[in-house]
Order: sequence, then C-alpha cells, then structure tokens
Amino acid sequence: MKALSKGLSLLSIIALSTSLFAASASADTSSSISTVPNPTITGPILSVTPGDPSHNYTFGATNMDLANRGYVEEEFFVEGTARQYTTPSLETGTSIENGDKEYKTRIVVRRPANQKNFNGTVLLEWYNVTAGLDIEFDWMLSRDYITRAGYAWVGVSAQRVGVDRLKGWSERYKTLDVTDQGKITNDALSYDIYSQVAQALRNPKGTNPLEGLKVNKIIATGHSQSAGYLARYYNSIHPIHNVIDGFVIRGTSVPLRKDLDTKIFRMMAETDVRQATSSTTYAASDEADSKNLRRWEVAGTSHVDWIQRVGYEPVLIRDLGGITPIQSSRPPFSRIPFTYVQDAAYDYMVKWIDGQAVPPTAPRFSWMADGVTKARDTYGNALGGIRLPEHEVPTGVNTGDNSGPGFERLYGSSEPFKPALLSQLYPNHGSYVSKMNQATNTILKQGFILKDDAELIREAAAKSLIGK
Repeated sequence: MKALSKGLSLLSIIALSTSLFAASASADTSSSISTVPNPTITGPILSVTPGDPSHNYTFGATNMDLANRGYVEEEFFVEGTARQYTTPSLETGTSIENGDKEYKTRIVVRRPANQKNFNGTVLLEWYNVTAGLDIEFDWMLSRDYITRAGYAWVGVSAQRVGVDRLKGWSERYKTLDVTDQGKITNDALSYDIYSQVAQALRNPKGTNPLEGLKVNKIIATGHSQSAGYLARYYNSIHPIHNVIDGFVIRGTSVPLRKDLDTKIFRMMAETDVRQATSSTTYAASDEADSKNLRRWEVAGTSHVDWIQRVGYEPVLIRDLGGITPIQSSRPPFSRIPFTYVQDAAYDYMVKWIDGQAVPPTAPRFSWMADGVTKARDTYGNALGGIRLPEHEVPTGVNTGDNSGPGFERLYGSSEPFKPALLSQLYPNHGSYVSKMNQATNTILKQGFILKDDAELIREAAAKSLIGK
C-alpha cells in the first residue's frame, strides 16, 4: 500500500558524504547507538475506558483480554529533536540530514506485567497509516503468539498522517506534532523518531516505558507501507544508528541491500508477489536468499487477511463509529492463516540473531511459461510457496486476488467448495483430519510453523464439520 499523502521534497538539506556513510556502516554497535539521543518520555498517560465519548483513551487500545495473559497496555508521549533523513536509491547507499527539528509523538506499549514472563525481546511496530490513521497490522496478526511467547510489543506513531488523525480525534493528542511546528511537510523526521524510541527502550533515561523490563533484542516489524519505510530504514539509516537487532517486514518489494550483517525477513502474501508493471512495484519470486536474508512467500494468503480484519474491525468501529463498507468483486479475505508463518519468522529471528538456528530457505511460487501468471491447481489455488495445511488440504479456493473501488484488491478472496466436492475429497471426517495432520506434520518438519501453532491447526481440524 502507499500512504494517502505523499511527502514533498526536503528543504535546505545537507548531504552526508559517501565516505562518512561507509564509516558509519562499519562502526560497532555501541558507538553507533551513542549517536542516537534519548527522547523525553512522559507517561503512562491516564485513560478512561475505551469507547468513552470523550475519546480520552488510547486510540486503537486493544480489545484483547491482556490481564488474563499477564499483560498490561500503556501509552506514553515521546518528544525531543530529530534529524531529517531522506532515503535515496539503493545504489548510492547514502543518507541526507539537516539540523534537529522538534517533535512530539506517542507510543503504545503492551508488555508482560512481570519481568519473569518477559522473553527479553521487543517487537517495535511502525504503525501503518495507509488508511489515514494508525493501524497495527502485525499486532493483529500475531497477538496470540506475542503474548504466549512473552514478547513486549511497542507501536510507534512515526508519520504525519497518523499523528494528524490522532490530533483530530481527541484533545488528548492536541500537543503532538512530527512536523517541527509545520516546518516539515513530509515524513523526514520519522526515521530518527523510530531510532530514538528504540534507544529509549534499550537504554532508558528518566521514565522507562517498559517499567524496568531488561531488553536484550529489538526487532523492527511493519506491514505494507510501514514495511516499505522499514526497508528504506534498513538500507540507509540502520547502518548509521544500529539500534535494531533484526527486521521482519511484510508486504513490500522495496529492494534491500545485501552487504549488511543484520538479519532480515521479507514476508510475502500471495497478493504481494506478481510481475512488476508500470503501475505496481510488486516483484516476482526472483529475490535470492543470503546468509542474512530470508524471503518467505505463503501460498493462498492475502495482503490483509481474515485474522487481521476480525482483529481491527471492532476496534475501529469502537473508536471511529464505523468503517468503509467492502465492495469487492469476490468474497473477501483469504482464510489461509498467514499468522502461523509470521509467528515462526519472529521465533527464528530471535534464534538467528543469537546464532542458535538458521531459518530454512522457502520454496517460491510456481509460474506459468509466460513468467507473469501464477501456476494454479484445478481448483484455482496457487502452486508453490510455503503451503500451510489449510491450503494443502483445501476446503475452498483462497487467493491473494480481488478487485473493487478501494483497498479490496489487497483483501484476497475466499470461496468455499460446494458440498458435493467436499464429500468427494473427504468422504468422512477421519479422512479430512488425517490429511490435515499429515500436512501439519510436514510443514512443522520444514520449519515454517511452530509446535504450539501446529497443535492449534490439529485441534481446529478435529473440531471442524468437514466430512460429517
């Protein structure tokens, strides 16, 4: 996705030399971290009950029962001075900055209430603002795993569009500003803001937004438009700042440097992988893995899927009073659960950083002879890629494709098989469960799902009505 508002050119910028960048890229982490200032943290900001007409509560407050999982949610304001950066073409590898500019934004923290339940890793999500407001797609996708495994999750409002929407939504946010009081007309401060939040989490001074939790790793995460920003951050800003330990980005084809030592996952739904045209930046399955890069493509999945939709829809209805009706040409939202593969990527990233495991190389989508059209089976389901049991043992056609007047093209589609076909494929419930268990065992052995998620898949198959 592309943000609704496009940034204008930076004014009065001063280019850093290529030699300076090269020196920064090779600098050790400790010296690089020291160049990132600590912002001032205020909070936690008091909130009324989410849904209150006053809007004096955290926008996007989760509707998940965090207390039952031993978690708390808190919001903090973050302010300081940030440098402007532009992220030029991949080939130059340089960045551009200008003098410090004032900013104030917010972060949302969801963390274990007790240190003993914290696994030491923070997932730092760059809020997606494509729809003109902050949406936490990665939290919605993997929140069960995040809270099960003991991560802290922090959402960062780094971009002008999202911050401006917050200011219009509630007096609570009236003092926020990421434009240096209107002097910056794009998101040039967003990269430094993101780094400063990471610094505040890793080396807190003053208020600690994690309430004393000891941070061992920070993993950058973002979906779609946010992933694009993080890809450019990885290429141009990360080598200078070095405050991030690993990156998991989903749904962007922004090219990535291959000369950095920091680990990165590129996660791609079926929607995201197609031949590039004059009007898209989607790339076919031609990006090679390396010692520090893994590209995983997941068959049958959509850019925005059912799990994300059922996660954010009630939250946005509560906070905004409604959402835009869907007018897709086909039944929307793939039911193939990308979440299981993303969970595995987070798990691998932690171990990969520590040198405890190397993620498997994943099969890519299969293509027709024209190199443009994805190969599909007789039902219309994609061939190749990572094949979750729900796709390998199909009960319908799930794709990454759709169309409509708005974002519907990103929702994918899901069309159940007719009863006669289901009876032919699975003459009884046992046959379906057996095939699902076999497919689950296969993908678990391949390393693309976790044991706990494999058990959830088996349980869902056993409780289903297929074959009954």
